[in-house]
Amino acid sequence: MAFDPERVTASLTFDPDTLATLRREWLELLDLAVFGDVRSGKIGAVDRMRKRLLECGEGLRSLTNDRGWIPHPREQIKSSMGASMKLRDTLLGLERAAQSVDSGEDFSHFEKKLLGFRQRLLELIERHEHQWATLLDEQYIDADADENEDDQKNPDKPG
Repeated sequence: MAFDPERVTASLTFDPDTLATLRREWLELLDLAVFGDVRSGKIGAVDRMRKRLLECGEGLRSLTNDRGWIPHPREQIKSSMGASMKLRDTLLGLERAAQSVDSGEDFSHFEKKLLGFRQRLLELIERHEHQWATLLDEQYIDADADENEDDQKNPDKPG
């Protein structure tokens, strides 16, 4: 069974308001991380956290890129799922790096902003991952149903 083009397009379309919120929050975090007063007792910890934060923004951009240039819907979904998994890994790296940031005048504000950003980003990722998994699972269910139907029509066929 072929993918329903409308459902595929819907699964690859991200809510513009949610993206605008995530982008604004990411920029605020980046501003706090670079120009704010957030510190760590560990040498290089703030720099690592900044790098992970930048990678997280790049990952979000990668996740939401247009995949219309990819000819087959299954490959579009797989590409999106790959970007999603990479973004999850990057977010985990950011969380680990941010654990070392533990002081500074802007620390509590940064921590609060980071937790909110993380929550909204994971909600976005999970919502779309669920849609993609459903679409892919339906392909396997339909393939199994077609195979069982063929077996019923040809009971003498070796299996």
